[in-house]
Amino acid sequence: MPQKTLIVVVGPTAIGKTALAIELAKFYHSEIISADSRQFFKEMNIGTAKPSKEELAIAPHHFIDSHSIETLFSTGDFEVQALQLIQELFKKHNILILVGGSGLYIDAICKGLDDLPEIDLTIREKLNKKLADEGIEAIRMQLQELDPEYFAKVDQSNPQRMIRGLEVVLSTGQKLSSFLTANKKERPFNIIKIGLNTDRALLYERINHRVDLMMEAGQLAEVEGLFPYRQYNALNTVGYSELFDYLDGKIELSSAVAMIKQNTRRFAKRQLTWFRRDENTTWFEPHQVQEVIQLIEDKLKIKQPNV
Repeated sequence: MPQKTLIVVVGPTAIGKTALAIELAKFYHSEIISADSRQFFKEMNIGTAKPSKEELAIAPHHFIDSHSIETLFSTGDFEVQALQLIQELFKKHNILILVGGSGLYIDAICKGLDDLPEIDLTIREKLNKKLADEGIEAIRMQLQELDPEYFAKVDQSNPQRMIRGLEVVLSTGQKLSSFLTANKKERPFNIIKIGLNTDRALLYERINHRVDLMMEAGQLAEVEGLFPYRQYNALNTVGYSELFDYLDGKIELSSAVAMIKQNTRRFAKRQLTWFRRDENTTWFEPHQVQEVIQLIEDKLKIKQPNV
């Protein structure tokens, strides 16, 4: 019986992960599981660069539009639900594709999450008050000082993720990053990891172009429609926070768009830092589809340990 294999496609935003995942799904007559922490939410469309209707029709996709921004959906929830889905899908497929740029969600499936310590809820309240009173920069500076390793990996435009790091170190005296190095959980399937990247100048050009296309497609109108829900954690993200500031009258629209581009470029840099630490990932240029398939075919011929 062929070994069940999960092909994992990672890389920075705007690099072309969706296109490659679809090509692999077509080649292997398989299905795609999204590990993008914002594409889960059905209210967020343009700003999350979801696959188009045409792309979704080519191959079955899972965890696209699967939840509402009003629903709490944690990384742990994703680990449980996605593993259950993978188990079901492997009953009819030998190969599945997992794709996304959210490193923690990828790790949740490939390695499993660590059991994090209990935290002091009064500390969380104080940090949320600090965020409200002093702004996100104060949270960034404190986290950078107390847990620089986690600071380097976290989405620095997401205050709740940064507060999570702070509340752990302030509650336990131990850095959150120290809890993210435990032994990984064994998975009952083979894993092949593919990374996409390209020249940094070209990547940044792709990011800038994508932001322009998003604005042309109606990103501002999408954010205006979500304005009453801005307190939800899902909306504390690049492409939404900046336009909320514009709608608040804090900045000009041109400045908001420039900030989206800058923050997306910074996010892409952090994504690459995260994914490059995994030596089991083989890297390709976005156009090297045939080379990717050849590597996978070669690896499928030999029974690999989980990586």
